[in-house]
Amino acid sequence: MSRIHLKTDEELDPVTRDAVRATEAAGADASTLRGLANSQSLFNDYFRFYGPAREGRSIPAQMIELVRLRIARHNDCFT
Repeated sequence: MSRIHLKTDEELDPVTRDAVRATEAAGADASTLRGLANSQSLFNDYFRFYGPAREGRSIPAQMIELVRLRIARHNDCFT
């Protein structure tokens, strides 16, 4: 199984590093952020969409949660 390199703090650009540190300070897992940071343009584009979507400004938050749960179920992920 291939693995995605999770960038260290030293490898992250300053904006991404701040986002990772804030996520970890809140007690959340920043692995997704560290993995997406392997492609900074993907990281930037993803969060340009994800932030407003997750806040319910482009897609209702309830729909996002239902889709997230459905995808997790299809992947046998029970988080």
